[in-house]
Amino acid sequence: MKKTAIILGASGLTGGLLLDKLIKNEDYSEIKLFSRSKIEGLPSKVIQFIGDLLDLDQFKADFKAHQVFCCIGTTAKKTPDKSVYKQIDYGIPVAAAKLAKANGIDTFLVVSALGANPKSSLFYNKTKGEMERDVLKQDIQKTFILRPSLIGGDRKESRTLEKIGLALFRIIQPLFIGKLKQYKITDPGNMAQAMINLANSTSHAEVIITSNDIKRITKNN
Repeated sequence: MKKTAIILGASGLTGGLLLDKLIKNEDYSEIKLFSRSKIEGLPSKVIQFIGDLLDLDQFKADFKAHQVFCCIGTTAKKTPDKSVYKQIDYGIPVAAAKLAKANGIDTFLVVSALGANPKSSLFYNKTKGEMERDVLKQDIQKTFILRPSLIGGDRKESRTLEKIGLALFRIIQPLFIGKLKQYKITDPGNMAQAMINLANSTSHAEVIITSNDIKRITKNN
């Protein structure tokens, strides 16, 4: 049976790679994008719904698919207001999970972050942890939370400090062994493929997918 997928965050690095992979994947006959602006040049199997994602309930009638891939995320630089930041990084994924549950979608995948913890004293980690907690509360049959480390790859927007950080991280990668493996740079292509593999797996039991497992799942599932 051909599948329909929903992507939130298709204009971002990981979401864009995920979109490309699903377009090429013949198992998917329809891909629904929910976003603030239209992406040009996409094939007919991609249907775009444009609007304010902070009011996701407006899309309830169209929020129907076999699988939901949530790649939403912002940065402190792009969104310095913490209240708006939380509306995006917490509010959108949780609202999407609630809509998925209400519409009978049994597969939900969301990108979180290494260090996510609802009890953390760090705002970023606390926000991600609260998001994970409340997504899991929806009790969707197949829920997978991916916790990448620093994500590599070329982004559309300029992030000078992040590029410097990635360059330094690449130099010290060989030192990350044992428990430190989870801090290795996460390849966004691997993460996109891991999400697809997990969504279509019938045997994967883990819910929290740590950064050092993403590459393994890309190859083995």
